[in-house]
Amino acid sequence: MAIEIKQSLRLSQQLVITPQLQQAIKLLQLSRLELQELVQQELVENPVLEEQAESEIEKEEEEATIASPPNEHETHDPVVPEVGKKDGELNEPKDFDWENYIGTYNTSETFPSISRKGDDLPTYENTVTRTATLQDHLLWQLHLSNLTDDEILIAEDLIGNINNDGYLICNLNDIAATNEHSLKFVEEVLHILQGFDPPGVFARDLKECLTLQTQPFKEDRGLICQIIENYLVDLEKRHYSIIAKKTGVSVDKIKDVAKIISMLEPKPGRPFGGENPQYIIPDVYIQKIGSEYIISLNDDGLPKLQVSNFYRNALSQEGTPGKAKEFIQEKLRSATWLIRSIHQRQRTLYKVASSIVKFQKEFLDKGVDYLRPMVLKDVADDISMHESTISRVTTNKYAHTSQGIFELKYFFNARVRSTSPDGITPEAVKNQIRRLISSEKSASPFSDQEMAEILEKEFNMQVARRTVAKYREMLGILPSSRRKNAAI
Repeated sequence: MAIEIKQSLRLSQQLVITPQLQQAIKLLQLSRLELQELVQQELVENPVLEEQAESEIEKEEEEATIASPPNEHETHDPVVPEVGKKDGELNEPKDFDWENYIGTYNTSETFPSISRKGDDLPTYENTVTRTATLQDHLLWQLHLSNLTDDEILIAEDLIGNINNDGYLICNLNDIAATNEHSLKFVEEVLHILQGFDPPGVFARDLKECLTLQTQPFKEDRGLICQIIENYLVDLEKRHYSIIAKKTGVSVDKIKDVAKIISMLEPKPGRPFGGENPQYIIPDVYIQKIGSEYIISLNDDGLPKLQVSNFYRNALSQEGTPGKAKEFIQEKLRSATWLIRSIHQRQRTLYKVASSIVKFQKEFLDKGVDYLRPMVLKDVADDISMHESTISRVTTNKYAHTSQGIFELKYFFNARVRSTSPDGITPEAVKNQIRRLISSEKSASPFSDQEMAEILEKEFNMQVARRTVAKYREMLGILPSSRRKNAAI
């Protein structure tokens, strides 16, 4: 059998993901802030792309409103002549920029202690402030204390090794070895730091943290420390009689001590912890006007892009070099595709939001109890798109509704078994669990099994006990044994 080389022609179809298509897919899943950053980056890198001027935007809006003539019955306020001011009144200059007065006129004459020129000073609105952290608070106290240089070095290392809750998370032996001091010396410095504010800071476990906070209670401090050290588990379960029997004091005394311990802070760093709040800017506004819901996209802060006329003219000019024309054409294609992709993203987002409103109208009218079970396929079939596209569009996008601000993913929920023909969502079950627990008696809270029976009997929600327990834990609610609040 001879082996030979041949050339053959064959037609075939295959899907190729071009860089432009990859960019369009990427734009779908970007959040609003990420899209703004991408647009700003493109404006810097692509000279053909430019932001539309406000005057041009206003001109387009004026041209759009010219077609609608003004109302003939519209009245205008008459022009009132300016009345002279009375004696003693301040003569304010006309057209004075009072809003920027502080930022513009804070010269060295007004503030003589400032040596720099007033024009170099930032405006008060642009002054960056930072909330003091727990470490900042402790360092401030440290440098106000009367300690030696060696003690300050040890203390700074210890301050750098506490977590956001105020607990010490390092080994004292490592601190001693690093600073070439004895373990006893490090422990002495730690004892000094444990007297700093907030009370309980620099503890190594919960028991030590609570014990450090008992110093003001001179009278019963021995009993309080004994209960913290040996009977915290019984105290949590409210086994006061067991603690009273073991300690040899009355149950009433144990209840008084329990009150004191309940007021102690298990996380001393809580007031300083936490990150700055992240504010959510909705991508979609869903407003009810009359009996219909109107959907509007939030374009605030998103620049309106256009292709520069300068580079358009450069392409048609004969004197432009060939390489320059190739560069402009490449950047022109990139800019055109970006503008088209952004418009396509906005249209897709509008279609998805409209479909969500169509399916979840009862939720928008009545609340979370009427949230309808819905999956990505429902919206995909409704607007004739693929499920992956719906998933990308609803990622990191938020909608402002009459019920609050929700991520678009929130509206997609699985179905919980029930006798209701439309089904019930897990969010509706969580809401009912929250209501049951808020209305229960503190002396006899509902168990998970009792809540499952109530949900099935009164709300037609067939939910197992373990499912109730799972949803309760997701809501951050303690079990009934720990919610029980017997009179102390």
